[in-house]
Amino acid sequence: MLEIDELAVDYGPIRALHGVSLRVKTGQLVGILGANGAGKTTLLRTVSGLVRARSGSIRFEGQPIEAVSADAIVRLGIAHVPEGRGIFPDLTVRENLLVGAHTRAARSEVLADSARMLEMFPLLARREKQEGSTLSGGEQQMLALARALMGRPRLLLADEVSLGLAPVITKQVFGHLQRLREEGMTIVVVEQNAHLVMAMADQVYVLKHGRLAMHGTPAELASRRELTEAYLGD
Repeated sequence: MLEIDELAVDYGPIRALHGVSLRVKTGQLVGILGANGAGKTTLLRTVSGLVRARSGSIRFEGQPIEAVSADAIVRLGIAHVPEGRGIFPDLTVRENLLVGAHTRAARSEVLADSARMLEMFPLLARREKQEGSTLSGGEQQMLALARALMGRPRLLLADEVSLGLAPVITKQVFGHLQRLREEGMTIVVVEQNAHLVMAMADQVYVLKHGRLAMHGTPAELASRRELTEAYLGD
């Protein structure tokens, strides 16, 4: 579904990604691990069109998208849950959901999906008329995820969804991701909580200083001493 080859990205004179390549098959959940500054967020932002690549290629369902606008990429079926959630704080929960469906024309389907999101995330249903700024961190993260799903994406990019959340809320959020994967959605998760990713992912890629350090199945990587020492503990 997603093919990235030799991707290089610069921020001014600083190279953030150095020739990164990866593959995501339809229906997979792929995890991307790495320390702060490893290039994980840059990778997702480049796939979703928010950052332009210096060189390399990105193909989604066989179509080159490295030069496609962010809005057009959403219309192709890629949704991005950004680091920091990125909800609209002055809009209500319901309004945030409707913004997530801005690329869709069938209002009856949009309203049906909005109701489905509130059923999927009951905490949001109880806050439907509240502004985003009044929600807890966990509720905001769920809203960011629900808003992304309102576009009916085929590929979901999720960036640091556990950041700043209590363990019990993190478990709930990842439970939602697991259910989406079981329903057939393809998901790429950037995350510092390696234990969560290793427990769920089909494939794991590890970035270090903007380069691909290693990749494989969780079972394959669990035996790599450098990974266990850096991310999983002894």
